[in-house]
Amino acid sequence: MPPRQKLVVVGNGMAGMRTVDELLKRNPLKYDITVFGAEPHVNYDRIMLSSVLAGEKDLEQIVINPRSWYEENGIELITGDAVTAIDTQARTVTSASGRVVAYDKVLLATGSRPIAPPVPGLDLPGVCAFRDIADVNTMIAASQTHKRAIVIGGGLLGLEAANGLLRRGMQVAVVHLMGTLMERQLDKAAAELLQRELDERGMNFFTNGQTEEIFGEGRVQGVRLADGREIPGDLVVLAIGIRPNIDLARAAGLAINRGIEVGDDMRTSVPDIFAVGECVEHRGKTYGLVAPLWDMAKVCADHLAREDATSDYVPAAMATRLKVTGIDVFSAGDFIGDETTEEVVFRDAARNTYKRLVLRDDVLVGAVLYGDAQDGGWYFQLLREGKPLGALRDTVIFGQAFASLAAGAPAADPTAAVAALPDEAEICGCNGVCKGKIMGAIAEHGLTTLEGVRARTKASASCGSCTPQVEQLLALSLGDSYAKPTGEKPLCKCTTHSHDQVRRAIVDQELRTMPAVMSTLGWSTPDGCHVCRPALNFYLLVAWPGEYQDDQQSRFVNERNHANIQKDGTYSVVPRMWGGLTTADELRAIADVVDKYAIPTVKVTGGQRIDLLGVTREQLPHVWKDLNDAGMVSGHAYGKALRTVKTCVGSEWCRFGTQDSTGMGVKLERMTWGSWHAHKVKLAVSGCPRNCAEATIKDFGVVAVDSGWELHVGGNGGIHVRVTDLLCKVTTEEEVLEYCGAYLQLYREESRYLERTAPWIERVGLAHVKQRIVDDEAGRKALYAKFLYAQKFSQDDPWAERAPGKAAAAPFRTLATVE
Repeated sequence: MPPRQKLVVVGNGMAGMRTVDELLKRNPLKYDITVFGAEPHVNYDRIMLSSVLAGEKDLEQIVINPRSWYEENGIELITGDAVTAIDTQARTVTSASGRVVAYDKVLLATGSRPIAPPVPGLDLPGVCAFRDIADVNTMIAASQTHKRAIVIGGGLLGLEAANGLLRRGMQVAVVHLMGTLMERQLDKAAAELLQRELDERGMNFFTNGQTEEIFGEGRVQGVRLADGREIPGDLVVLAIGIRPNIDLARAAGLAINRGIEVGDDMRTSVPDIFAVGECVEHRGKTYGLVAPLWDMAKVCADHLAREDATSDYVPAAMATRLKVTGIDVFSAGDFIGDETTEEVVFRDAARNTYKRLVLRDDVLVGAVLYGDAQDGGWYFQLLREGKPLGALRDTVIFGQAFASLAAGAPAADPTAAVAALPDEAEICGCNGVCKGKIMGAIAEHGLTTLEGVRARTKASASCGSCTPQVEQLLALSLGDSYAKPTGEKPLCKCTTHSHDQVRRAIVDQELRTMPAVMSTLGWSTPDGCHVCRPALNFYLLVAWPGEYQDDQQSRFVNERNHANIQKDGTYSVVPRMWGGLTTADELRAIADVVDKYAIPTVKVTGGQRIDLLGVTREQLPHVWKDLNDAGMVSGHAYGKALRTVKTCVGSEWCRFGTQDSTGMGVKLERMTWGSWHAHKVKLAVSGCPRNCAEATIKDFGVVAVDSGWELHVGGNGGIHVRVTDLLCKVTTEEEVLEYCGAYLQLYREESRYLERTAPWIERVGLAHVKQRIVDDEAGRKALYAKFLYAQKFSQDDPWAERAPGKAAAAPFRTLATVE
């Protein structure tokens, strides 16, 4: 056996170690391998740094290759000791500690470094990048002692950093040079949807914002933009991009441009030196996503393993997923298009779903998915195949399952879609795992669980977005013997308990605080997350009215600020108008407020109220006070709460009216205002079956008839309108109030957070609602009494509590933008 050659790997990151892993599969005995890493850690999954920052994982959970892996494969690992020089004549590398190691081959995997804007203040304490675990630790430490963070960069990396800091309890502002977020990965429509959703989570955005200076004395205190705006902050995170780390290669005399120039075989300009990853430039392009790094690793491993290897690196289309928990975003290929392309667009505003496919000559060349990205892998496969869609053209926008059915696939087979994928179809983009590898591992190692597949292949072990497809491959391989995990979907990633299980535990075990719920039910993260905290806050409010103290920080930004945030960062204010009625005095007060604060837009809403749009954050308490002084209270247009009670004029004025619908609407709104729910709730009262108030598309609708009132439930408007179901008929106004209160209380007690009445009724069934509300008189009266009792603690106007001079008004001054 010939003596082993010496391979020195410079860089212990994902690209370098993936290359070594592939090399060991091809020719494990060819080299003695030494790996130098600048960080003091083993190889970890840099993609998952955002999960560590958000508190979802720790460093140990994102390690790819533990020290035992290096030892088992005879690899000498040197951590915390960066290579500082390569002597191509003597064929040695030298590290910062002075260690000199000879080589036969060198693999450069030096990665990239963050781009920093050329502005003053970069050296201030409190300014950091978001590139490695040390940066994450810096950000976590800052979140424990400071409250305000500024992220410069609204791209993929910047939004992940912003989300993590928000999860750590910081107030977060994102400064982005461009007009829309993630402009390299999303079109304008998807970017606007993303910004709106992140707005609701509490992020503040400064788009078209060019950073001019990071300022502070002794520590960072904020960022000044070129247009004069100043944003206060105790932590500034730079996330505007990366550039290849080429200093070592330049000093060694390698050909460089933006990156280390490599050929199709991943060789550099100097013999026996290879390079892979973010540090390289191939045919004029550099890469920052993980998928091309995996392809480079395979080609490089081929040529390191065999001198006569012929494989070439061929860039393929790339896909992007956003790893902000709860937001499903995917893009791939040429998603903008040009004059030679056509677009196929699907948008469902009610479900916050958007799809845009770009076609050229009947071939899919780009895709953007927002809100529902489960077909991202399929679209990506179609894009990489580059074949004409043919018969798929008419159904492709609706996703793989529908398209397969249209093509004649059996509807009963849930694995038909994944079965149709070729073996080379990529399933896990984070780790570059294709269908064939997963199927092979299942067969070879007798895998029967998702955890087993993750351990053997790493598929779905990172962001987890491909988990459903991996489970489908298990089902495809094992057939009836596959036991898919059963049970209701967990409330969030912090727990294995479902919404219903949590609600039952709160009542049965008398859990009266959020920490008590998390401790008793074994939350995996001590403080929860943005998904579970608002849900727990609502469930506790419903279970223990008068005892549980509402946690404002566990509410969405609109509910915290008691106004609707708009796309430009201003707010809209909607005072309540009982049943749509108003007076001359109220209208004069509104007009005075509009003039006094120069509010730019005044609009009549669909719920028969007046919306004041364009109010700045610092103006909110003053606007509220002036409206309060005129006797008006918050309309809760921002809340998961009772919004409006829409009415027609009814029998008092209309010649067709059979009952006093306006009066009935006022009584309903007086009873229900301030009530918190799993989602927004809208009521309406129509004075006759002509239904001018559109009562039959409301959560609770009342229609007057000659003999009394028809009560309707479970409707909603939007793109997919759901018409109400008839609950029953009653004869008196007192009965309308009783049935309404009981129905709302039942919904409050049984719904899952963010579930509107329409899907709730479809889930539990109209028969169940009728049994509890119509058939069980004693139960109905008990529910009604519970609703009225809870209302004693809910009908406090939040505007009055936050008027100027009150302690609760302070946050509106703290977060104000300084001009």
